[in-house]
Amino acid sequence: MYPLRRNRRLRANESIRSLVRETILTPNDFLVPLFVVEGKGVKEEIASMPNYFRYSLDLLEKEVKELWAMGLKSVLVFVKVPDTLKDNKGTEALNANGLMQRAVKTIKNAVPEMLVMTDVALDPYSIYGHDGIIGNGQIINDQTSAVLAQMALSHAQAGADFVAPSDMMDGRIFHMREILEEEGFYNTGIMSYSAKYASAHYGPFRDALDSAPVDLIDIPKDKKTYQMDYHNRIEAVRETLMDIDEGADIVMVKPGISYLDIVREIKDAVTVPVAVYQVSGEYAMIKAAAEKGWLDHDAIMLEQTTAIKRAGADIIASYFAKDIVKLLY
Repeated sequence: MYPLRRNRRLRANESIRSLVRETILTPNDFLVPLFVVEGKGVKEEIASMPNYFRYSLDLLEKEVKELWAMGLKSVLVFVKVPDTLKDNKGTEALNANGLMQRAVKTIKNAVPEMLVMTDVALDPYSIYGHDGIIGNGQIINDQTSAVLAQMALSHAQAGADFVAPSDMMDGRIFHMREILEEEGFYNTGIMSYSAKYASAHYGPFRDALDSAPVDLIDIPKDKKTYQMDYHNRIEAVRETLMDIDEGADIVMVKPGISYLDIVREIKDAVTVPVAVYQVSGEYAMIKAAAEKGWLDHDAIMLEQTTAIKRAGADIIASYFAKDIVKLLY
């Protein structure tokens, strides 16, 4: 008790603060999202995500080599699919020579040791911008899950180390694990977006991939019939435990900073690694406020990502990964 115990002794200067610091960010914490487009020599800045880019395959190769040199060893790949290849069934997603499959091969050829995770969802391939097949005025769960399982297999065949289903269909983890086992891809992991909330933070990401849901008479424009209600907490733990039972190796909470209570709940409930996605809206808000001079960009960036790790994240998918590594190392 005071005065025998004075807590400020451990805050007196930076040397002691760093010595007793509980949470430390390193390059090993980060999973780097990458956006890929068709073409050559393409590096397009995303308007709603300043200083973040879409890459054609030739420049993707250069980017992953730079990431590896910085100590960033894991990437999460998304593709922007041309409108002419979109339909209601995600047909292009199963193309063995599709953009995602070629992106995986490009990365593995450039940096064989790079851990490659792939987005598994139909929204980039859908004419409706939804994560599932539409029929009879609803998102059809089981038919979608079957396509997603085939999509995961296609990614594994291309060389992906992990598939990362982001769709929130019921039972899709089981179907993916089953087909990967049947086809001999025993070591292909699954990182499930287990607690993915229907959030307003995703807008810039949908700009990046041109995958926003479209207005339909009988289908809601939002994704609330499959993504989680942000009012709910216990449901997130239930969803996550079910995914683990079905074969998920890593589970994810998405978004990040507004859901740190969920991160802690899940971290306390499971024994597998927990990932958190610091999403596009979180990135864009910091960029916009810093541009206005209202916030210190680097200070907020570090504080928020540290908070995510402190809450229990073993892995942080973040658009700030390169900025943080440059700043700290």
